[in-house]
Amino acid sequence: MVMDDASAQVSLPGSVDVVVIGGGVIGASIAFHLAEAGAGRVLVVERDTPASGSSGKPIGGVRAQFSDPVNVRLGQRSLEAWRAFGERPGAEVGLEGVGYLFLLGDEGEVAVFRDGMEVQHAYGVPSRLLSPREAHALCPYVDPSSIVAAAHSPADGYALPRAAVTGYLRAAAALGAGVVTRCAVTGIETSGGAVRAVRTTAGTVRTGVVICAAGAWSRAVGAMAGVDLPVTPLRRQIALTGPLEPAPPRVPFTLDYNSTLYFHGDGAGGLVLGMSDPREQPGFGREFGTEWLELFREAAARRAPALVDVPVTGGWAGLYEMTPDRDALIGEAPGVSRFLYATGFSGHGFLQAPAVGEVVRDLYLGRAPFVDVAPLSAGRFEGAATGWRSEAHII
Repeated sequence: MVMDDASAQVSLPGSVDVVVIGGGVIGASIAFHLAEAGAGRVLVVERDTPASGSSGKPIGGVRAQFSDPVNVRLGQRSLEAWRAFGERPGAEVGLEGVGYLFLLGDEGEVAVFRDGMEVQHAYGVPSRLLSPREAHALCPYVDPSSIVAAAHSPADGYALPRAAVTGYLRAAAALGAGVVTRCAVTGIETSGGAVRAVRTTAGTVRTGVVICAAGAWSRAVGAMAGVDLPVTPLRRQIALTGPLEPAPPRVPFTLDYNSTLYFHGDGAGGLVLGMSDPREQPGFGREFGTEWLELFREAAARRAPALVDVPVTGGWAGLYEMTPDRDALIGEAPGVSRFLYATGFSGHGFLQAPAVGEVVRDLYLGRAPFVDVAPLSAGRFEGAATGWRSEAHII
């Protein structure tokens, strides 16, 4: 049962086969895939309400334009699932296939994306390099004189994260999974190198399997079981223009690779604006502020001058779950049997969620996933940095 009422009495079962910690899009996808596979009694435990963390953002990008083969395959597999979401699990997520357009300011950036396209094309991603004139034709906001090329894939786009979480959890519940909200995990009991139970603010539930999908809070969850999950919270923000007059054209999800400035339509006659702020310090703060818009407007003056004075009517702040190399953590802890994790996506969680749910399901069932995620093990950070990932297409 999904419980969203703050006054509702949370009732935990005495024991389950699997506890999924985290009710965001990763945890919801995992729960659905487990329940669909008949993987026993599945319980999702969420400290707040579903999609209250990073998954609560108004619009999330979906893409397969990456440089690393594992990320390309996770993105491509997920795109297929997003397109079929209306049939499986059966919900409308507002998928808009507007494409992704990366703006490239020099030949060095072009070389990075050209190399990435070799990997992408091997897995069927229809990406290609565009001239400045072609980029401007797709997105009239772009000043073609400010770039040397652009990278575009028409298969990418954006969708609605909160709708996806709701769709996954409702389908999981219909298949027998339990979902409890406003129920914080306070401890994980282990003995003999194995998981035994999960303690929460609503009581203790016995289980032999824990899957950590707690996003920015994953380090603390891992520590409860003696597992090091190097995840650091970092605030990221977007601004909303509200309806504009005249209404903006339908443009791709457009990103300036150098500055990380990005923008796209909001589906309601306005624009969504975003950019990483290098001054931001790690922490759990989620207050929306406008200080970063100064950097956005400076970058816009170079790449999309028409956006310099666009009005801002509101915004949203959430948490990225950052790892040292800004790539995900997916695997099973070697020192604690049946403690699995899928976290640290560093901004890529929503777009990879369908594929990650499938992968974690297979790890739980002891069968080989469609892609080898061993390189994403949290153990890659132990000792020297030789095992760190080198994904280049990061915003």
